[in-house]
Amino acid sequence: MRIVIAGGGTGGHLFPGIAVAEEWIRRSSQNRVLFVGTQRGIEHRVLGNLSYDLKEIDVEGLKGRGVQALMKGLYRVPKSMLQSRSILESFDPDVVLGVGGYASGPAVLVAWMMGIPTAIAEQNAVAGNTNRILGKFVNRIFLTYEQSRTPFTSAKVEVTGNPVRAAFVSGLERTTQKRAGKRILVFGGSQGAAAINSAMVEMLPWLAKRKDNIFVVHQTGTQDLEVTKQAYQRHRVSADIRPFIENMASAYADSDLILCRAGATSLAEITAAGKASILIPYPFAANDHQTLNARAMVEAGAAVMIPQRDLTAEKLFSVIDDLLEDDQKLREMALKAKKLGRPDAAAQMVDACLQLAKTKRK
Repeated sequence: MRIVIAGGGTGGHLFPGIAVAEEWIRRSSQNRVLFVGTQRGIEHRVLGNLSYDLKEIDVEGLKGRGVQALMKGLYRVPKSMLQSRSILESFDPDVVLGVGGYASGPAVLVAWMMGIPTAIAEQNAVAGNTNRILGKFVNRIFLTYEQSRTPFTSAKVEVTGNPVRAAFVSGLERTTQKRAGKRILVFGGSQGAAAINSAMVEMLPWLAKRKDNIFVVHQTGTQDLEVTKQAYQRHRVSADIRPFIENMASAYADSDLILCRAGATSLAEITAAGKASILIPYPFAANDHQTLNARAMVEAGAAVMIPQRDLTAEKLFSVIDDLLEDDQKLREMALKAKKLGRPDAAAQMVDACLQLAKTKRK
């Protein structure tokens, strides 16, 4: 069986696709996977290291562009569709799965036009514009959140959760030796988050009051690395400061509390790990979807949300201090997060894609 996984651009779109690809290959060594993406997206850097084949199409996003950029993007649409058709004719997939991102639209739409079974995955609590359009055509729609159903035909929808890579799940079981006291994991994505880094640095004089029973693991990104390191050293708060954490599964497993953005992949990992969290949604995400993602966690009792407009050192310390003082609250939040986890998401999606693939074979 052959599957095309189209999309990417960001890790939030790409890594769920990789989780599906891993499960697809695990089912049979004869199964094949082809990714379709763009040269500008993260897929161009990541997939080669994982030995997956990638075909690139020339497409750009259209939302929020100036008139000149919008016209340039529209001009590329026919070309990207022709490129998609050529790729699909050559690979001859049994099913095409769109995981979001610029490349998802042309590839999935052309697959539908060619009569190839199609599906899309929506990782966020509010569906993106591309998926809202593709949802009218595709055979199957995989959702992370129940509340994302609204724009879609109910009969097509399956709430699977957001797939997490098998290596991450297995890595949760290989914990390192925990240090004494509480452990906080702080990150803002692979490039860091300036607002989170800044709030942590400003909060350190308060956090220093707890320095005898706290340890912080902080992924800063490269830009804020040195200034953040110096601040922790100045206030003598024990910490492991890195530009990028290679083994995130271990970092999650060894933490008592997580402070991060509210991207779909981060939340899937938090729930897979079963950890309490403080979420600071990125306020400029499309359709403010990170706020809605975080709200779903808060309503389940699994997280506390601080909107970035309200993020101050004093506010952040107040929330952290309250949680670290209440072991019962931390345990309850962790258990509620674990209940939201969907470790079988990739398997469910592959089951459905295999059923769609059989319709093509017939």
